[in-house]
Formats: sequence, C-alpha cells, structure tokens
Amino acid sequence: MGRTYRRLIAVLVVVLVPIVVAYAWWRMERPPLLAAVSFSQAVYAGDGRLLRLSLAADEQYRLRLPLARFSPQLIQATLLQEDRYFRWHPGVNPAALARGAWRTYLTGTRRVGGSTLSMQLVRIQFGIDSRRLSGKLRQILYALRIELRYSKDEILEAYLNRVSYGGNIQGAAAASLIYFGKDVSKLSLVEALTLSVIPQNPTRRRPAADGSPASAQDELLAARGRLYARWRAIASSDTAESAAFALPFSVRTPAALPFLAPHHVDAMLRDYPRASELHTTLDPALQEIIEQNIHRFVERKRGVGVRNAAALLVDHRTMQVKAAVGSAGFFDAAIQGQVNGTRAQRSPGSTLKPFIYALGIEQGVIHPLSMLKDAPTSFSGYNPENFDREFIGPVQAHDALIKSRNLPAVYVATRLARPSLYEFLRDAGVSGLRTEAFYGLALVLGGAEMSMEELVQLYAMLASGGVLKSLRTLADAPVSDGRRMLSPEASYLVLDILKDNPRPAHGLRALWARDPMPVYWKTGTSYAFRDAWSIGIVGPYVLAVWVGNFDGAGNPAFVGAEVAAPLMFDMIDALRAREPEMQSMLTHVPTGLAQVQVCAVSGHIPGRHCRHTVPTWFIPGKSPIKICEVHRALTLDLRTGLRACSADAPGTRTEVYEFWPSDLLNLFRQAGIPRRTPPPDNPRCSLQARATRGQVPQITSPQAGLVYTVRASRHGAGDTIPLQAVTDADARVVHWFLDEKYLGQSASGKPLFWPAQPGSYVVRAVDDQGRSGARDLKVSVVE
Repeated sequence: MGRTYRRLIAVLVVVLVPIVVAYAWWRMERPPLLAAVSFSQAVYAGDGRLLRLSLAADEQYRLRLPLARFSPQLIQATLLQEDRYFRWHPGVNPAALARGAWRTYLTGTRRVGGSTLSMQLVRIQFGIDSRRLSGKLRQILYALRIELRYSKDEILEAYLNRVSYGGNIQGAAAASLIYFGKDVSKLSLVEALTLSVIPQNPTRRRPAADGSPASAQDELLAARGRLYARWRAIASSDTAESAAFALPFSVRTPAALPFLAPHHVDAMLRDYPRASELHTTLDPALQEIIEQNIHRFVERKRGVGVRNAAALLVDHRTMQVKAAVGSAGFFDAAIQGQVNGTRAQRSPGSTLKPFIYALGIEQGVIHPLSMLKDAPTSFSGYNPENFDREFIGPVQAHDALIKSRNLPAVYVATRLARPSLYEFLRDAGVSGLRTEAFYGLALVLGGAEMSMEELVQLYAMLASGGVLKSLRTLADAPVSDGRRMLSPEASYLVLDILKDNPRPAHGLRALWARDPMPVYWKTGTSYAFRDAWSIGIVGPYVLAVWVGNFDGAGNPAFVGAEVAAPLMFDMIDALRAREPEMQSMLTHVPTGLAQVQVCAVSGHIPGRHCRHTVPTWFIPGKSPIKICEVHRALTLDLRTGLRACSADAPGTRTEVYEFWPSDLLNLFRQAGIPRRTPPPDNPRCSLQARATRGQVPQITSPQAGLVYTVRASRHGAGDTIPLQAVTDADARVVHWFLDEKYLGQSASGKPLFWPAQPGSYVVRAVDDQGRSGARDLKVSVVE
C-alpha cells in the first residue's frame, strides 16, 4: 500500500509540476517585445514638417509607432511579400520550411529560408544565426514561444518597428521619413510596395539617393515589379496606379534629413526623452525670419565685436513658442554655439524694472506721473548709479521707466511691501534664486540671473493682464488657466508707459510711418557689458533678443539700446511684413482705472497754487493721494525782498515759489536749468515766525547701516567723516550736533567734516527753519 501510494504521488508530481510550471509561465507578466530596444525620436514643427529624426542609442534610425499608425497598404504588401499565411500559422509555416529546405539543401537552386514573419522577428530580436541548422531550430522554437505569448498584432507591430530597410535604417516608420519624407500612414501604393521588398535583401535593394532607376535601383525595381504583379492578382488597381509604377522615383538618404531649430529640438529631446514623436508649436516661417535676422545682424556688427545672439518668439495668447534661436551658429565652437541662449541663465539688466513699477502701482506707492528723485542717494549702504553715471533730478515715474533710471527704480523697490521684487520673482517660478539677503537692492538692477524663457513668461504675463502662464512647446500641451500675479490695472499702466519708449532710429521704416503699431518694449544691459537685452510685445507676440558671449566676456558695444534693440526691431519689421494685418492685442482699458488731474510739476493732487495740471491714470483706492507741496505761497517784504515776518504786515505781497530739495537744486544748477528759489528769511524775524512747513533734513552721510572705522595708528589724526543732508529749498544753513554736542554749521547741500572718534552716537541736523533729522552713527577702531 505504501509503495503504491508513493508511486501515485510520483506520477502526480511528474504530471502536475510541468502543468503548474507551464501555467505560471503563461500567467507571468509579459514584457513588451520591444522593451529592451532603443528608438529614435521624431520632432515636428507646428505645420507637421519634420525638424529632426534623432539616432537611437545604437546609432540606428529606428522610430517606434503603434500598428494603427502604419499604412494599411504597407501592412498588406509586407504580408504578401514576407508571410501570406501570417494570420493562420502558429509561428512556423511547415510548407514554407519544407520548400526552403528542398531548394536550399536538395536541389541547390538557390538559398531559401522559409522563415515566417515571426521567425524573422526572433532572429532580429535575439541575434540568431539562422544559416546554421542549430540556429534555424532555435529560431523555430523562439517563434513558437512568442506566438504563444503575444498576439498577431503585437508581433506584426514589433516586426514593422525592427526590420532593416538598408544601412542603419530600421523600422518602416523611420524608412518612410528618410526615403520619402512623409509619415508612414500617408504612403502611396508605389511607396508601400517599394518599402515592402527592401527587408528581403536590404543591402542590394536599398534605394539609391540619385533616383535613377537604371543604376543601383535595378534590383529594387525588379522586386517591386514582381510584388506589384502579385498585388494586382488579389487587389483591384486602376490605370493611374499602374502608370505611377512606370515613373522614376526619388528618395532621400539620412544625410538629407532636416536638422532645423537645433537648440529648440535639443531642448525638446531632453524634456521628453521617452516620446517617439514630438509635435512642437514651432512655426517654420517665423523660425526662418528670426534666424535670418540674427545671421545678417551678426555679420553686420562683427566690426564692433558682436559674434553671438539668441531670440525667442512666443504667442502670448496661447503661450506657444513660435520661434527659438539659441545662438548665431549651432556648429560654431568659437562662440560655444551649442549653448542654448533661450535657456541659459544670464543677468537680465534693467528688463526687470517694469515689474518694479507694476508692483509700485499695485501697492499704491506710485502712479504713472508720480514725481521721483534721480539724485545721488544711499539705501542702507547701497549707492547705485545710473548707466550714464549722471543724475537728472526730479523725474516722473513714466519717464523714469522709459529712460531706465536706476535711482528711481531702487527707491520704488525699497517702498514695496509684499510682495517685494524678490518674492514676486520667486512666486513667478524664476529658478536658481538665492536668498533675498544675498541680492539686496542689487536685484533691482539685474543682480540675479534668469533665462530668456522665464523673462518672456513675465512679459507675456503683462500682456495677459497680470496672469502668469507657462510656455507651451508641444501642440497637444494643455492650456493652463495660469496664476494671477498682478492686477489688470497695474499691468495695463506699465504697458501704457512702455509703448511710449521711442524706437531706435535705425529701427524705423516707412511701414511704421504709414501704419504705426505700438510696441511695448524695454532694454537691459548687465554689469560690465556682458549681456545686452531687448524684449517687447507687438501684436500677439512677445519677442526677446539677447546679444553677448556665453563665456561672460564683456564688450562696451553690448548695450541693450544700441545692439539688442535694433536687432529686435529688424525682426519686428519682418514680422509685420509677413503679417500686415497684425493688430495690437492690448487696446482694452481695464474698468478699474480712472483719469484724474495732477500737478504737472510734482505729480501730486493739485494744491491751490499749482498753475498747470495734466491728466494721468489713477486706481481709486490704491494710487497715492497727496496734496502738492512743491508750490508754496510766500509773503515778501517789498522793501527788502526778504520773506516778511508776518503775512499781514504792510508793504508786502504774496508770490508762489517752487520748493525743491537741496540735492535737486544742485542738479538743476549743474544742468544749467534755472529754478526760482525762495528768498531767505529776514534775520530780524523770530524762528517761531518763520514757515516751518516742508521737508525735514534727510541725512545722507553718515549712511544708515554702516559701521565707520578709524585706524589705531592714526587715531585722532586725520580720519574724518563727512556730515551732509538734503534740505528743503528754503533752508540756507544746517547746524550739526553729535549727541548733545554742537559741532558746527554747513551751507545747505554742503558737508561738514568731523574728526572721527570711536563710539556710538546720534547725529542730528537742524536747518535754519527749525526742522531736524537724526541718524545713528557707530565708529570702531581697526588695527
């Protein structure tokens, strides 16, 4: 009984184990047939034009597509040529194998393999040498195995994606693009039959590039003719098709493949490394316009050291990238031409200033005609200068932005609450930002680096009424609702200023005179003349241009207004010539804006002494409201010409004067601009009788936030600190105090030099009108 039981168990094990193993093998996950194969990527322009077909990792052109994308005629012709009974056999066709063996080994007429399409696939897939009998047996076993595990469509799809079409071209999709320049789904019958006969002998039937049917293509044409005869036997064919087979045909080679928009295509291949096909938003016509203008401009400006430039064109309505040129020469190693200037991190210079003013308008710091001061100023130890190293005195916000004055922009930036400029850029997704403390106020003048793509997104945000959206590089990319960064009112007012920026003289053409269109634009120049920028909005487009060197070498010619702006307007002229019906997209005035009259001199609400007013845009509830204090009425003593001690004293009259701070009055004098300054006080009048309204002294030296030092070796002998303040126009003298100690007096706008002593003090400046200002001062000793 025990022996019988053991025998029964042994029989069950022998029978059941193979069944269980076979079932487990059948049920286990099946990796795709093409899982271990690398493939090319095809990149297309927005109109379907091929931009590039990349090489696979093994240097083959091999493009993977699903079976549904292949031309039905190609599929039918391939099966007719290679395996008519593919849909019915189990992976091996016994009749074909017997016929092949008879002709190859017994009659010796010619070598015939008898392989099915499945057998050909496993030979390619596993590198089987089917010329040997052992290889042929292995090929048969593998074919049976894949037939058990995969559907016929899966096998056919893998075959069409792997089979050789001559040279380093594998797969019908790649062959169709290379030889005929079209998608494999759009092949004609002639082209489908031509491709179908190549895999049987890819070396001899590979199409010749010269298109001559009488030379290297004889073998191909003969094989195609035989296949066409078989095709006609099973399918209807009209006269036009038959005539097409008699005509010579032309094909391309991999050497003739397009290599367009190289920087943008490289970026797409890096962004989407696993996609077989990438349908970009690029417009080939616009791309050519941008490229040609860059090439012409660089050649024209070589004499001043211009070697490289980049540009990006985006449709701000859809955020689609229409043209992208990363450098003036992709293959020019001398300019590091393969660096993509549209993604390189560079200093933006003054191109960020519109966003400082937009934030200032948004937060109620300024309105377009607010009067700002362009004069030497210290901001907590930071002493910015203008590009021209000069100062122009009082300037409206409108003009300060257009003229790209640095001091007014820094002033507005210091008045911002939340968000600050740094927080605004961070929230907008600018990459690579360090801490806000690292940049300080230098951020205002381009202290942080950002890419052209990020800069274009910010300007497109202005064009979209303050809504920030991401760039779209693929045609099927979803449209984002975006994120609001600014109000429509602030965005509109900044653009309304930028449209008044005068075009460079050599960017004007008769076209603009006849049909002017606003261009909302700004330039930028980075520190040490490393980067020249110009970016603008025209019609539906945002266009950014950069001129510089990727190695960071500076050049005095790299000034945004002098090199980048002319190039940008050359491109704009070309865009207008191509699209003469282009219309401005920014004509709608937001409902939250109103127009008010302000003093033409101060930009404030007119006081009763303001004689001239001008209209400006105003955001009710946000824009700053302040009564003008520049114009003040004074009572004059007619006998002395001095200010009267009393407004109702006999022999007096009232006149209106402009009260400007002392630093601005100095700038007026330097520029030769006369200002009617108020007369001095009568020394016989008491201080209480003098007018005390106006600006208190603003101490500019010592600077806030600085620790001054004196050297131990010279302690008390020669180290001095200038004490200086900006005063109101009616102040003539400033009295200086250190804590409670009187140091002396200086003329308004002039310094008093104090012999520095270590310690901590409070410095006070009191003008002759009784107004005072104070500042902390710390002096330390160093060896």
